[in-house]
Amino acid sequence: MDVDDLAWQAGNYRGISPRRVGLLLEHGHLDLAAQVAVERGEWFCAEGAVETLCRAGEFGRALAVMEPFAATGWRTALRAKARILLRSGRTEDALDLVRPDEAGPASEAEAEAECRDFAEMLAEAGRVDEAIDLLIPYLDGTSCPSVLPVLSVLVEITAGYDRDQRVLELIAPHDARESQAQVLERAGRADDAIRVLGQDITGRRSLTQNTLTAYAELLARHGRLEELRDLATGQDAHAVLDIYADALRRHGRAEEAEAVMRDAITSDDWVGYRAWLSATLLADGRLDDAIAVAEPGFGWYDCSNLLAPLVALLDRPEELLHLVEHPSVVPHHGHEEFQHGWRAWALAGLGRVDEAIAVAEADPRPWTDPRIVKADLLTRAGRLDAAADELRAVGTIRAREHLYEVLVRQGRAAEAIAVHPTVAEQRAAEPKPAPLGENGYSLEPPF
Repeated sequence: MDVDDLAWQAGNYRGISPRRVGLLLEHGHLDLAAQVAVERGEWFCAEGAVETLCRAGEFGRALAVMEPFAATGWRTALRAKARILLRSGRTEDALDLVRPDEAGPASEAEAEAECRDFAEMLAEAGRVDEAIDLLIPYLDGTSCPSVLPVLSVLVEITAGYDRDQRVLELIAPHDARESQAQVLERAGRADDAIRVLGQDITGRRSLTQNTLTAYAELLARHGRLEELRDLATGQDAHAVLDIYADALRRHGRAEEAEAVMRDAITSDDWVGYRAWLSATLLADGRLDDAIAVAEPGFGWYDCSNLLAPLVALLDRPEELLHLVEHPSVVPHHGHEEFQHGWRAWALAGLGRVDEAIAVAEADPRPWTDPRIVKADLLTRAGRLDAAADELRAVGTIRAREHLYEVLVRQGRAAEAIAVHPTVAEQRAAEPKPAPLGENGYSLEPPF
């Protein structure tokens, strides 16, 4: 195994991807996933197999799967092995595996990362005071450029350990009000948490959307709806009105939430308001009402187009077809091909596969190989043999990845593994980056 290949898989979701590993495991092929992980260096097969084995208490087998990956020295694999050891009760072995090297890493950033990893492992082992002590030197700002990542770890690992007062004392010297509020809230001091974040809101001090959102969600969790309404109907409405509307719904005031959002659309026709209301109406089973709200945004460009979000929420083909054939639906700006794909997908889901294929083949600008699109439509319609034949005829890296899924569904998992491209094949097929000129821009089109 090669660390670079492993990092490439993890960073790009390649090799046999997590979703495809999940498909393999769902069909009962745990042994095959474990075998392939070791024999082919498939990282996501290893992760999936290890998690399944650990849940079953088969820690020895889980270690056998992870050992070749950990032997490369790749820190992600070392952490994974350590967690197996920890779950099996071998605490000291787990800690020794991720303990920072006394010689120290090459950089301060690496030292901080190793420290955070080790602190997390100590906390998982129940040794939270040791974890806190380990992090303290990194909170003075001299060992790392920013203390915020360390504070975040400190807050996370101490949850549920009755160390909130100590954590608050460590946070106090730093401008980290969101972390402070988080600890206060979990310590049962919600009023103090609201006061701390409310000071930033009132004073508008270095105010970010994250702070606004955190404050609004804090108010919502504790039923402070009047204060939340004042915040949501003021100058920060774009950031938090949806949180107020959601809170109203949770308190059984759905009609009021809808009215609030419709009033906002009337006074300020912002796309975010339409997006929230259309999605909410759809969740309530009111598809035509959702379409009416979202329709003005169907023809807008990517960042504001409201057609795609509705499509993503529809899992019933008859409703998807109703949407894409609605008279108000217009081509998706810059991505008109998706309208062909959506309609074809809906038709295939209804079993009208010949119509679906005809729609897809009429696409003037296909966004992917039309032959793969045809095979996917056949698969959706349940015609797995025909889909497999199509994909075998194509034979590309992408086609073989799709063929893997068809074969797993057919109960031919070993054949699926054999046909799936290796990591080396996938990497070799990746487009090479274009050369850059002295100005840093590409020398080849598109410039």
